[in-house]
Amino acid sequence: MIQENISLKPYNTFGIDVKAKRFIEVSSLAELKDLIQATPGEDYFVLSGGSNMLLTQDIDPLVIKLNLKGIQVIEEHDDFILIEAKASEVWHDFVQWTLAKDYGGLENLSLIPGHVGTTPIQNIGAYGVEIKDTMISCKALNIKTLEIEEFTQAQCQFDYRESIFKKEAKDQYIILSVVYKLTKKDHILHTNYGVIQAELATMGITSPTIQAISRAVIAIRSSKLPNPAEIGNSGSFFKNPIISKDLFEILLKKYPTLPSYPINEASIKIPAGWLIETIGYKGYRIGDAGVHQKQALVLVNYGKAEGVEIKKLSETIQNEVFNTFEINLETEVNIF
Repeated sequence: MIQENISLKPYNTFGIDVKAKRFIEVSSLAELKDLIQATPGEDYFVLSGGSNMLLTQDIDPLVIKLNLKGIQVIEEHDDFILIEAKASEVWHDFVQWTLAKDYGGLENLSLIPGHVGTTPIQNIGAYGVEIKDTMISCKALNIKTLEIEEFTQAQCQFDYRESIFKKEAKDQYIILSVVYKLTKKDHILHTNYGVIQAELATMGITSPTIQAISRAVIAIRSSKLPNPAEIGNSGSFFKNPIISKDLFEILLKKYPTLPSYPINEASIKIPAGWLIETIGYKGYRIGDAGVHQKQALVLVNYGKAEGVEIKKLSETIQNEVFNTFEINLETEVNIF
């Protein structure tokens, strides 16, 4: 049943109090199809975990809150297994479910907020691992035709925090489920990041398991990233910029401690958090909008900030970073 003038504060991790003029929760594919058939010509605002968005105004399109749940094994072999998870499964809970069964591949992505359905849209990633490394395919409902279409990993056109669903297929599909290929043995461990190595050493672990890596990642993220249940946020607000090697060498002369991660011979990735901290915005606060004290990459709502205030702060940071480093910071969070 469609409800009117519903606050979306409980449905977005920033805790922004805007209203959906019309709002409905959908718990099955049949309900979703019936809704779309009953509202021809409508625009839809599909809401899942609400973890990668900043809402700056009331939402005019019909807001559909997805509640599609379920996990099932598609194929199982001696070395690997294919698992399909519905779009509304909580991502971290799903990761922990796989680890409890000793399935490897998602451990570095522990504690990332959001739901399964968001993972192919954003190509989420952390500590050297991205969804494209394990995702086989996803099923999506074509809003116009009501046909279920399957997108392979290649068809998703993954790039750094990018996919076809943020480009030419934007607003044309609703992700229903995602299939991941996970290892059952001989797990490939990704422990190259220094922070993971340091945390494993602190834990006294010299021969890590996938479960130990997950615990290390959880400890790292918990130590520097605020819990959305306590302080409103959407995790990393900006993408780590990729710059030319020429610009990097110019900046390195002025900033000898500039951290970097080579992408290829011509491109270098720079941590956005370092840039923001260097211009003095780590811990900055104006009203209830601010930059987190422990991680400059995270913008926060200390209580009653409006979305436009957080957006304005993000734009100020973007301008300051460009004026200082000649680097354009792109938002990772979707702004509405």
